Amino acid sequence: MSTESAEPDDGGGSPPPSPCCAPKRPPAAAGSTAGPSAVRAGPAGTDDLIALPGGTFLMGTDDPEGFPEDLEGPVRPVTVAPFEIAATPVTNRQFARFVEATGYRTDAERYGWSFVFHLLLAPSARSWVLDATVPGAPWWLAVEGARWAAPDGPGSGLSGRERHPVVHVSHRDAEAYCEWSGTRLAAEAEWEYAARGGLSQARYAWGDELTPGGRHLCNIWQGAFPAVNTADDGFVGTSPVTTFPPNGYGLYDVAGNVWELTAEPWRDRRGHVSPGESVIRGGSYLCHDSYCNRYRVAARSRTTVDSSSGNTGFRVAR
Repeated sequence: MSTESAEPDDGGGSPPPSPCCAPKRPPAAAGSTAGPSAVRAGPAGTDDLIALPGGTFLMGTDDPEGFPEDLEGPVRPVTVAPFEIAATPVTNRQFARFVEATGYRTDAERYGWSFVFHLLLAPSARSWVLDATVPGAPWWLAVEGARWAAPDGPGSGLSGRERHPVVHVSHRDAEAYCEWSGTRLAAEAEWEYAARGGLSQARYAWGDELTPGGRHLCNIWQGAFPAVNTADDGFVGTSPVTTFPPNGYGLYDVAGNVWELTAEPWRDRRGHVSPGESVIRGGSYLCHDSYCNRYRVAARSRTTVDSSSGNTGFRVAR
């Protein structure tokens, strides 16, 4: 089968950017499984949330380092109402509680496979790689048996990763978790307002310099993508969610680690909704300055509601 990258199309005929982000499940597979498992609601307050006052902020960017085809700009004032948002992405430990309480099966489990980055494939999973390609992104492997509890493919597990963000979850899976926990996904404007941490138009969640004083403040790629990751920040794949300092509002991992699903549908330049696609924010451990610097606070990409990969997770809001 052939798979698709999750890179945006600006709706105006421009070529798509480099497909470094979250790969999309092919349409043929998308129609081959039933919808999400039913869940029963759990108690509100399952996740620790930070209350934010809301207000008007400058959303988007005209930064020359940005990707115009991602529709990052123009800079415009946006007002958000008061809301609450989780300090961290949902962790493996939190998602495990949800699965234990409901018996929920993710899209990756129902389809039977998910995308794993080639350098992270467990040695025991090599025979489980499917004959599939992502155009322009051969580093993504479709791996049978890859799922949230086996993030690097069959034979891998969660020991030592309890506080890493859950991955191999789709937008539908995230909504099921939210239904159970009495929460929801954040709107894109809420996500960016929270991620900025009170800074106005800073390039990153902490300011305008990526590594102030040589200090790494997020989990992204160092080295020569996609073959060599020097892991100068300490990690090749995901990292525990509170490893790096929080932003001014107390949120961790709003840059790097994993892409975060939002409630926002993807719209083209004319404002038309792309059916079945939603906005993802924050970048991941695969983003690299020379290739995909989407760990900038205004950066964005998209995915489909049933796609899953080893670099996409979510955080909840209310």
